[in-house]
Amino acid sequence: MLVENIDGFMAHLRVEKSASPLTLVSYKKDLDQFFNFLAQSRGLGREELTTEVLNHRSVREYIANMQNQDLSTATMARKLAALRSFVKYLCRENVLPGNPIANVATPKLEKKLPRFLYPVETEMLIEAPDTSTVRGVRDRAILETLYAAGVRVSELVGINLADLDLGERWIRIRGKGGKERLAPIGEPARKALIDYLNKSRHYQCQGHAAPAEALFLNKAGERISARSIRNIINKYVEQLAMNQRVSPHTLRHTFATHLLNEGADLRAVQELLGHVKLSTTQIYTHLTKDRIKMIHDETHPRR
Repeated sequence: MLVENIDGFMAHLRVEKSASPLTLVSYKKDLDQFFNFLAQSRGLGREELTTEVLNHRSVREYIANMQNQDLSTATMARKLAALRSFVKYLCRENVLPGNPIANVATPKLEKKLPRFLYPVETEMLIEAPDTSTVRGVRDRAILETLYAAGVRVSELVGINLADLDLGERWIRIRGKGGKERLAPIGEPARKALIDYLNKSRHYQCQGHAAPAEALFLNKAGERISARSIRNIINKYVEQLAMNQRVSPHTLRHTFATHLLNEGADLRAVQELLGHVKLSTTQIYTHLTKDRIKMIHDETHPRR
């Protein structure tokens, strides 16, 4: 039976692939939705689904069902990626003699340029917290670190005190797949982190059994969550009346865009972002071309 292999697949992702907790939750949810669809469309229980129902036709039916729900192509691609990974695992475990969905095409992704902030907007956002308060000092350090190091929000919340080398201005980052990299930071971020450690973190710990290793803490003295980081950014975006959506990833996009606009080498930016493939970083070159065109359109006498 197919569904009885899900637990083994999740263990494979966790142990052998070092998948993040978020990836594990997403893949489990995506597989559950696929098998629920198969069971319902064939009038069977999930436990009755056999390897015979997993084929090119059933997956095409599932794609059509997702399209009827008006799911984005990005969402469909992610769900198919989970299914492809599961099928490869089944092949490796000899549950399947061959890959029955190898020729299923993934819906073509629309190419969207990532949102980013202009330098003046970035400065306004980073300087929005009231650093005369304990919470404001922490929030300033969070915003400075996101922009200075270009980290993912999951990487930010995973930073431990032992990962800081403020003398040399480095932070050790644990990225996707458990891969580590060193992220340099500038003097403003270093100063904001020192202020946080001296003036804020101690108060966050008061009255709580704080995790000794976590850098950024919430009001309960626990390691801050990714959702809390998003809420912090939303708070200051609303306070500044910025007429756009800004997420932690927006600051990562902004980090990469600003570096390239100032002449940074693409491969260096790839290393700083922790991208495995250069093609993942290359989207930012389109962004800088857009900026060049905008400057031309705004300043050329015969525009």
